[in-house]
Amino acid sequence: MANTTSAKKAVRKIARRTAVNRSRRSKMRTFVRKVEEAIASGDANAAREAFATAEPIMMRAAQKGVVHKNTASRSVSRLSARVKALAS
Repeated sequence: MANTTSAKKAVRKIARRTAVNRSRRSKMRTFVRKVEEAIASGDANAAREAFATAEPIMMRAAQKGVVHKNTASRSVSRLSARVKALAS
């Protein structure tokens, strides 16, 4: 348990930041799941639309430090390839 005033403040700041990051990560996973479900259903238009909304959210999560930039880029690339393959 934190004893000093500055340590107590740091604990409060970390708790706020953790809540924000958890929310962003959850939102990102939700939108990725929507793309996955559209791909699984075989609906190319729905998959394309879901991907168009998910991609900026994933990259924003990377900018904010929720996930690493390369991780987000890799996920976007793989999802994009799957959506593209479904369309053709």
